[in-house]
Amino acid sequence: MLINEMRRKVKVAIAGVGNCASALVQGTRYYRENPDARKQESDWIGLTAYNLGGLEPSDIEFVAAFDVNANKVGKDLSDAIFAKPNNTVRIIKEMDKMDVKVQKGQVHDGIGRHLAQKIKVADESAVDITQALRDSGAEMLLNYLPVGSRIGTQYYAEACLDAGCAFVNAIPVFIASTPKWQDAFSGRGLACAGDDVMSQLGATVVHKTLVKLFVDRGVKVNETYQLNIGGDMDFYNMLDEERLEDKRISKTSAVAAMAPYEVPMRIGPSDFVRFLENDKICYISIKGQYFGGIPVELDLKLKVVDAYNSAGVMIDAARCAKIAIERGISGPLDSISAYCFKHPPVQMPYSVAKANFLEFVEGKRER
Repeated sequence: MLINEMRRKVKVAIAGVGNCASALVQGTRYYRENPDARKQESDWIGLTAYNLGGLEPSDIEFVAAFDVNANKVGKDLSDAIFAKPNNTVRIIKEMDKMDVKVQKGQVHDGIGRHLAQKIKVADESAVDITQALRDSGAEMLLNYLPVGSRIGTQYYAEACLDAGCAFVNAIPVFIASTPKWQDAFSGRGLACAGDDVMSQLGATVVHKTLVKLFVDRGVKVNETYQLNIGGDMDFYNMLDEERLEDKRISKTSAVAAMAPYEVPMRIGPSDFVRFLENDKICYISIKGQYFGGIPVELDLKLKVVDAYNSAGVMIDAARCAKIAIERGISGPLDSISAYCFKHPPVQMPYSVAKANFLEFVEGKRER
């Protein structure tokens, strides 16, 4: 038997084959095909560690995928991740066939007013998600539905409960951070993590770290805002203001938790700029006072390729969810959620969350 065949596998299903799923799938292949990434001196690039609890990026095996877009349903996942309107950069020139056909899920509230102008829903009948998860052997489902998909996210969470899968929630619908859902997953002996993935170096982690720095250095934060623009379907979807309630709560609560007092703030997506494609630009402003009541002001611009900014984080989250499954841990995964997501069950400063995350991997912390 080949050594590779003996390795533990992380069997993953994906709901929503958009840019973030594309970056995740490509990313697992990128690290597999680039030996330099395995060298110890390169270990930190893009991941908490190349080997995390004995699991490497290439150990993630995609066994099922669900979408509703006619451009993606019925295609092999290796092709669907490049289908329009996906527009993130390509880091793998040739993707091997994965023998995973994208199956049609229920639309529910996944297609908002603006997305309906751009996406044709596949004519095929929706599959039974619970049965599809069982048939695939998926250990966990990563939820990448469009922002605002409350009903859709709850539907996939229910399917995971019925199929016996862990649920890892990358979007701002509150599952892992809600007692009702925590109890539901605990009751079935299943793990959940989330909510709303926090990018490797994105607007939220930078903003919360800066606010914590101000507070720790004795600077009173008087007011702050964060504005975000981008040119992909995520930002186009978020032109529907009614879909943004949970997104604003998620991003705002992550930053607000870093100050021991209430800070006036406005945080969230601001506009769609088509030519930016999958680039995201963030503007952060913080005004405060230090010694003697003297004013201080910080203004920052951050530009990233949005999909890849979260891919490494989700590789870490999936590998740690696998560790939790192997240990028989059920319910909300606090350390993983605080480190990898904006709206976890328990908010923590980034440095504390990372320390707890690594202690969990090492078996020094229960969850």
